[in-house]
Amino acid sequence: MKKFTRKKKIWLSAAFVAVLIIGSVLYKLADRYLIEHVEVQLDAPNSTSATQSATAAANAKYDDANYESDDVSIHVDQAIKGSGEDQITYYVADVTLRDGATLQTALAKNAFGRNITENTSTIATNNNAILAINGDYYGFRSDGVVIRNGTVFRDEPARDGLALFKDGTMLSYDESQISSSELVRQGVTNTFSFGPILLKEGTIPSDFSHVEIDTNFGNHSIQGANPRTGIGMISPNHYVLVVVDGRSSESKGMTLAEFAQLFKDLGCTEAYNLDGGGSSTMYFMGKVVNNPQGREKERGVSDIIYVGA
Repeated sequence: MKKFTRKKKIWLSAAFVAVLIIGSVLYKLADRYLIEHVEVQLDAPNSTSATQSATAAANAKYDDANYESDDVSIHVDQAIKGSGEDQITYYVADVTLRDGATLQTALAKNAFGRNITENTSTIATNNNAILAINGDYYGFRSDGVVIRNGTVFRDEPARDGLALFKDGTMLSYDESQISSSELVRQGVTNTFSFGPILLKEGTIPSDFSHVEIDTNFGNHSIQGANPRTGIGMISPNHYVLVVVDGRSSESKGMTLAEFAQLFKDLGCTEAYNLDGGGSSTMYFMGKVVNNPQGREKERGVSDIIYVGA
């Protein structure tokens, strides 16, 4: 009887230790991927901005595929290539900005940190956006250079990044080679840290066979045909924002090589790959125009790139 009791105690002790270990692992996973960690809380868009946007929208001309005002011109096209299992559906927003207008960015819940997410359409609506795409999902990782609206939020160089400037230009760059302070001095408005670079001075710089952006739990390989989001520049203040649907019977997605070639065919000199997969979303004039996740269901993201009224 004593021997049985001793074995039972040992078993119970082992089970207790196992529960502690499993609980600790589960908490660490939840802390890494689920629990919100707000580092900086930003001011919400004010009512004056909303009123100005509403006035601008009232004075603009627009329909389901176009928006035209004194400082913004947008045309959105849907394109379908191939058929059957090889069909690819994608959306191209051709954007021209005038009179000092710039591409803008906004964060989920107006906060910077990890695991803070909202749908692209929600962030866009809260910031009076005309057009928006998902950004780089900075909150899924703890490295990279994150400058938003001229403020440096994170300075941990890790990969090739993208910088947007006040003069309407964009630059893909090695984060370890240009400091955040130098970018700010040059007039940077926003940076994004995902990649890879798709076009540099009109040339596709890589065969993309060894690209590695993240190795986090649950990530898909990014080399194959996948949903995509990217941004390209034809000339200063003339951009194209592209979202490719994928993982559905209507669209298989694009490889990185196909995505890079698309930007080149659209006349871009510079282009950069943003977060794709289930995040890939385009919002225009109050609605989502593509098919996120192949199920018309948005996935929460940490940030967007948008054009305001």
